[in-house]
Amino acid sequence: MKTFEPHPLLRNPHAQTLASSFLPRRFPRLPRSVPREFEVEPGSRIRGECHWQAAPRERPTLVLVHGLEGSSESGYMLGLAERAFVAGWNAVRLNQRNCGGTESLTPTLYNSGLSGDYRAVLAELIEGDSLPEIFFAGYSMGGNLVLKMVGELAGTAPRELRAVAGVCPCVDLGLCADAVGLHRNFIYQEHFVRNLKQRMRRKAKLFPGKFDLDPMARVRTLREFDDKITAKYCGFRDATDYYARSSALRVTAGIQVPTLIVTSRDDPFVPFASFSDPALANNSHIRVIAPERGGHCAFISRYAGETRFWAEACVMELFASHESRGANSVYSSEANFETLDY
Repeated sequence: MKTFEPHPLLRNPHAQTLASSFLPRRFPRLPRSVPREFEVEPGSRIRGECHWQAAPRERPTLVLVHGLEGSSESGYMLGLAERAFVAGWNAVRLNQRNCGGTESLTPTLYNSGLSGDYRAVLAELIEGDSLPEIFFAGYSMGGNLVLKMVGELAGTAPRELRAVAGVCPCVDLGLCADAVGLHRNFIYQEHFVRNLKQRMRRKAKLFPGKFDLDPMARVRTLREFDDKITAKYCGFRDATDYYARSSALRVTAGIQVPTLIVTSRDDPFVPFASFSDPALANNSHIRVIAPERGGHCAFISRYAGETRFWAEACVMELFASHESRGANSVYSSEANFETLDY
């Protein structure tokens, strides 16, 4: 892998971030998915879009988790899934609760603390599907969820879980919410708040009488939405309590699985200061790669071809270094990413 060099027209973090959302992409090498529902707790399911190899149990499996107001159809989800499938891996693109048109599958809301959903998926893929090698990658909010999951597992992580990655993960939710609220980030704040409100209106129609939408009229910021809606319906005292209990940073010291974090120092709303916390920075199982530029979950490179979307190539190359080369190979918990030069 080459060191990340931004596209010459996208050296600004906002240009990178917005281009990654609106730049048309095609995925001709990714076959049609097979939908599958995973029960994550009684009465609640999430849907995955699965791309299985001919012999799934003989291949590694990549499980992907999207960010806030994304879905299994987000460009980065499809891009990384295609890259994995072409490499001979299975790929599972998960929708978080209520996302991707799945509001009817659960009476609950989604939030950044639901790491248990991904432990349930991991357990089902191991126990129900007998998959021998599983890798998780999460973007932004999904990155927080994946890192929180592996931090909570700590020394009990199953041997089938080979490695995880977070791309621009929101590991300190309070810092990120405050960064989104800065004036320079008004376009992101308006996008998130507008879409969250629309989702709540759809949810209320599906579950009459369950949700009181009146407080939404006074919501203008992401923190206000989490204070008035997320906290109320997800078992938190307020937004501050929600952020404190749901941030992956609280448990990163416990991570004992090879973990990659790819982030940019100019991310508009994931402050780089998050990654200097000793709980994360002092954990030898975690490798942080942080180019000066890249925006939020963008990393659109100046180079065409396989490295155009640099973070996807970076994650897949590092994951491949932990792929067993046969069913009888022995996985070493001592493995790390230091052998690769970035």
